[in-house]
Amino acid sequence: MAKIICTQCGEDNPVTSKFCASCGYALPKDSSQPVADPSATTAMEKKSSKNTIPGTIAGVIFFLLSFFAVQHFFFNEPVFDTTMSKIADEINKQCPMMVDADTRLDNALVLPGNVFQYNYTVMNAELENIDVQAFKTYLEPIITNAVSTDPQMQFQRDYKTTMNYNYKDKNGRHLFLISVTPDKYL
Repeated sequence: MAKIICTQCGEDNPVTSKFCASCGYALPKDSSQPVADPSATTAMEKKSSKNTIPGTIAGVIFFLLSFFAVQHFFFNEPVFDTTMSKIADEINKQCPMMVDADTRLDNALVLPGNVFQYNYTVMNAELENIDVQAFKTYLEPIITNAVSTDPQMQFQRDYKTTMNYNYKDKNGRHLFLISVTPDKYL
């Protein structure tokens, strides 16, 4: 039986039809159009399906790589934060701890913005009886030098960590904060 192939959708239609039964598009008036060979169509479909398999595999691989990359870069806690939290936990297990005759390390904190903070209490000082500015001026270069040169602080230097040293008096009142930023030790 002779058929006319719709030029719009490729559907086979009886020769007597003027419009495609599938899409409603006007069929060509020339009935000398070749009839599609069913075996040629299946060979074409096989070739087409062979082309889609590598494309599908490539698409799945691309999706998986993208998914894991997004998970790694946006949702996993960075190595630095994890390591710094462990360091703070280890320090805090030993706190409070006397670091010299007058100074007690109370705890260590990991703060947002790549900041690690030590909190100290000056055991023999009261806010009213101490020259806070002179004490800070004395300690700041010592602390900056320690952050810059201590081999144990290499990890913090590599990650450009701001190191805060927060001091309070024996009554818990804030004395001063020394902040050693990367521009001071690099």
